[in-house]
Amino acid sequence: MKVKIIELQNLAHKILHKYNYSTQEIEIILEILMYAQLRGNNQGLIKLVGQTFLKNLDSKPLEVLKETKLSIILNGNQSPAMIVMKNAMDGVIKKALEHGFGIAGTNNTSSSTGAIGYYANEIAKKGLIGFVFAGSSETVATYGSYEPIFGTNPLAIGIPSDKNPIVLDMATAAMAYFGIVEAKVAGKSIPTNIAYDSEGNITTDPTKALEGAIMTFDRSYKSAGLAMIIEILTGPLVGATFTGIGKENNWGNLIFALDPDLLVDKEEFKQNISLMVKKIKGSKKLPETKEIYVPGERGNNLAQKRISLGEIEIEDNLYNQLMKIIN
Repeated sequence: MKVKIIELQNLAHKILHKYNYSTQEIEIILEILMYAQLRGNNQGLIKLVGQTFLKNLDSKPLEVLKETKLSIILNGNQSPAMIVMKNAMDGVIKKALEHGFGIAGTNNTSSSTGAIGYYANEIAKKGLIGFVFAGSSETVATYGSYEPIFGTNPLAIGIPSDKNPIVLDMATAAMAYFGIVEAKVAGKSIPTNIAYDSEGNITTDPTKALEGAIMTFDRSYKSAGLAMIIEILTGPLVGATFTGIGKENNWGNLIFALDPDLLVDKEEFKQNISLMVKKIKGSKKLPETKEIYVPGERGNNLAQKRISLGEIEIEDNLYNQLMKIIN
């Protein structure tokens, strides 16, 4: 169904208020959720369905565990992960603008950071190169296994240009966890060769997939290796749980930013990125290809179209479930 964007935002605002988030927290969380929703990313309002997004009432203020002029480690103290990551992002931007580089690690959160492309995009809008890696609970099997041992372990990289930033945002899993949740809510099957059930059989049933394990994106040792590296960056490096080892609900994240001026003239760098984009988009197309896109472009185009129309398409079952929360 189609709904007005402002109506959907108001609905999400009411849900977050019901979930006990403060006005300031709602403002930050809603911006991150709508970034995803407008781009057709499954890290959007689907996250509000079920119990996973209820605020932990035992959470405490963020705690700085260690800080240098280039780095910071934040103990989330079970605060909402989006709030923790927003603080980490602001910290690395400030350090990178001041010193050319900034890096932050977070630990002790147990909720979703949302679409990590949001943070990479915000960093790139400041003329910096941003890298974001997110950890979570064990839902993904390594190559040759059907036991969940990694998180979906997404990565995002934001590159500044003369126009919109180039933003690569991808999970190392064959499908994002909330993509499977989205399919379950919609009453749809997931594609084959995406997930195993708890017995190691390939399944297209999202419920069985959530009880089993998701495959890595290319179903080979390459993506499994990348998933392991991100598990390291968001686990041992930041003092968080990894492969089920350590304290439960101690998820970690890593985010860093660097100024191209460390190596080349920043403005020349951005101009060269724009030249690269033009060359790639103008490359020879296969007969079935209408347009060649660079990372983040499809999502940006979709978001801009929806914003200009003032309305957005949302799956019926998802909308109905969101309405049930406030009724």
